[in-house]
Amino acid sequence: MTDAADLAARVREGDLRLHELDDHADADTAAEARRLLVESETDATLDAVGNYGFPAERAESNIENMLGAVQIPMGVAGPVSVNGGTGGDTASGDGEGVYLPLATTEGALLASVNRGCSVLSAAGGANARIIKSGMTRAPVFRVEDVVEAEALVSWVRDNVDALIEAAESTTSHGELLDVTPYVVGNSVYLRFRYDTKDAMGMNMATIATEAACDVIEAETDAELVALSGNLCTDKKPAAINAVEGRGRSVTADVTIPREIVEDRLHTTPEAIAELNTRKNLVGSAKAGSLGFNAHVANVVAAMFLATGQDEAQVVEGANAITTAEARGGVSESGDSEARRTSSGGDLYLSVSLASLEVGTVGGGTKLPTQAEGLEILGVRGGGDPPGSNADALAEYIAVGALAGELSLLSALASRHLSSAHAELGR
Repeated sequence: MTDAADLAARVREGDLRLHELDDHADADTAAEARRLLVESETDATLDAVGNYGFPAERAESNIENMLGAVQIPMGVAGPVSVNGGTGGDTASGDGEGVYLPLATTEGALLASVNRGCSVLSAAGGANARIIKSGMTRAPVFRVEDVVEAEALVSWVRDNVDALIEAAESTTSHGELLDVTPYVVGNSVYLRFRYDTKDAMGMNMATIATEAACDVIEAETDAELVALSGNLCTDKKPAAINAVEGRGRSVTADVTIPREIVEDRLHTTPEAIAELNTRKNLVGSAKAGSLGFNAHVANVVAAMFLATGQDEAQVVEGANAITTAEARGGVSESGDSEARRTSSGGDLYLSVSLASLEVGTVGGGTKLPTQAEGLEILGVRGGGDPPGSNADALAEYIAVGALAGELSLLSALASRHLSSAHAELGR
């Protein structure tokens, strides 16, 4: 059996490279050798990093040069009752709701989301619906001029079936839904959109699009410059994702009776609605923000980490708009305090996430701890029908975001935010 210390010495001597260790030992021994090497060349002690709870070979498709694992505390919020449209529906089940797994190092986040979940359930649960779905990849082609650009656009529109055949020949699961052209001078961008079922589908879309691009180059004068022309748009803030969507576009909402707002959140529907307008809508607009919300990224990131999603895609996942309104009973008085405390109206709150890119198969969802996070939600693996598990996951994340928005807005409206953090010692 190869000794980790010997392997580390061979790397130091230049006989082996870090990435070659897996060719000379099992995955755990290779990881140990890398820890020994890094410890010898830095001031770090990697005992905690090396104390992971699954065979290193389980992560071979997820990481290179593995030396251990970072452990992030994971908790649950809820249970919360969800009226989902495509599988994320606890209202039609046992009625007890679902626990939301969140992994984070930010103290008070779980407590805040948990409070929001409790209020959502007290109000009868939250609604969640997938509005649009499709993973995109947008290659960019070079043409001679706008005349040739128009010819390419026309060819694409007339030959969609040929592109579908080429793209779908690379996958047994993905379906090419449409191809949308965009022209900028002599650059032509083609935004391919796919139904990737329960997979997040970025790799699937990339491979399928490459096959379609081969057909375009063979049949037209266009020349492929890059398989991704940044009009997809992946892992970057982009207005096109806010407008057209990417992955799952999902909305969650709830109507909370006034007495629950007052008794449980210690504020009023009017105060929350005004705060949301001035903070999330006007304040975000003044800042030039793409997201019009309080902290949707917090919940998206925590649930991404807990369920094995691509953490870089939190950029798009936090592209969300929060709306709030007091329904009925709004005072006509010109007095600001009277407007904030008038009786009779309930609180309507919604969160719309335009580009939530999630999956329940492939990628990080195969790792043991992340798979357990999906099991908590009951959505591990492929769904029946295909795509239903990923849809349900998107709905659960949206409801978690709704709970987080409700709790933070309420804390701000009641001026309890700082006292809550102080009480929890955060």
